[in-house]
Amino acid sequence: MGVITPGFFGRAREADPKLPPGQYETKDFPVLSAGPTPNIHPGEWSFSITNESGDVKRWSWEEFRALPVETVDTDIHCVTRWSKFDTTWRGVSLDTLFEDVETDAGYTMAHSYGGYTTNVPLEDLLDGKAWVAFEFGGEPLDPEHGGPARLLVPHLYFWKSAKWVTALTLHDTDELGFWEVNGYHAYGDPWKEERYSYDG
Repeated sequence: MGVITPGFFGRAREADPKLPPGQYETKDFPVLSAGPTPNIHPGEWSFSITNESGDVKRWSWEEFRALPVETVDTDIHCVTRWSKFDTTWRGVSLDTLFEDVETDAGYTMAHSYGGYTTNVPLEDLLDGKAWVAFEFGGEPLDPEHGGPARLLVPHLYFWKSAKWVTALTLHDTDELGFWEVNGYHAYGDPWKEERYSYDG
């Protein structure tokens, strides 16, 4: 018999207006990953944004941590049907990271240590919608939850919030990432239950 991650099951609370359709609330923080957990020392971590012309903006850990930091209080929703309310993160807004990036592209691909990728429209990363987070619940982000830093895009299903993020590349057309190629929805809106490619 396989091992079931704690928090995988729960009781639906359909009357709660914070709960998207088909979700249940959990107090746990289940760990779900497509592969082994990378062990990245902050001194080895870097983050880059490459525009459609090949121009690259890059930050070391020290440069990244010198940027303005925001506290984010938000609910998160996993495609496996759990939702966790009132989570608190700290990180750098994508608005800050894109300040000096010139682009006319409409799409991004997030790249992670370990090879994971996921596609997100650029408009879903800007205007206060997304962060590169390095703290959760007042503590440094654990490796199992994506530390030292992960993408945080809380208005989409949580597979879009790529763990161990290291880069964004900009594209003129929407290209599918790891889970999207394997049948997940290209966008992933929890309120529309866009779980799989055949949904919506």
